[in-house]
Amino acid sequence: MPASLLLALLLTAPQAAPASAQTPPTPSSAPAMEYADAKLRSDADEATVTGAAHADMVKRQSDLLDAGIAACARDELRDDFTPFTIVMQLDASGQVQQTWRQGSSPLAICMQRYVRDKTVFTPPKAPFFNSIEVSFTK
Repeated sequence: MPASLLLALLLTAPQAAPASAQTPPTPSSAPAMEYADAKLRSDADEATVTGAAHADMVKRQSDLLDAGIAACARDELRDDFTPFTIVMQLDASGQVQQTWRQGSSPLAICMQRYVRDKTVFTPPKAPFFNSIEVSFTK
């Protein structure tokens, strides 16, 4: 490569800022929440919902589960009856913002994908953690 072309490439290449001018890490780079912590929060949040609101929450969870099972009802997903749990973090409108999954069956993976960006119910606070537990023996 001719020296003039190499010099031109070096001069036009973006330059890194000196270490003293770089932006410090932000506090939002906190470690990701693990499934176990999300499930504990879900259990605690769901326990605060009582009466008619609790009945509505359970009905909407059931509706979401039914729709998800129907959407995931492909032949290759029907053979694995391993229990699984999907934990969802809801925003103030009840829309799923983040999910965690325990269980690695194809159906569990499909259900986790299905619930993303769905609206479950309007929670009493945000964020609100909610879970769907699936067991084929109960």
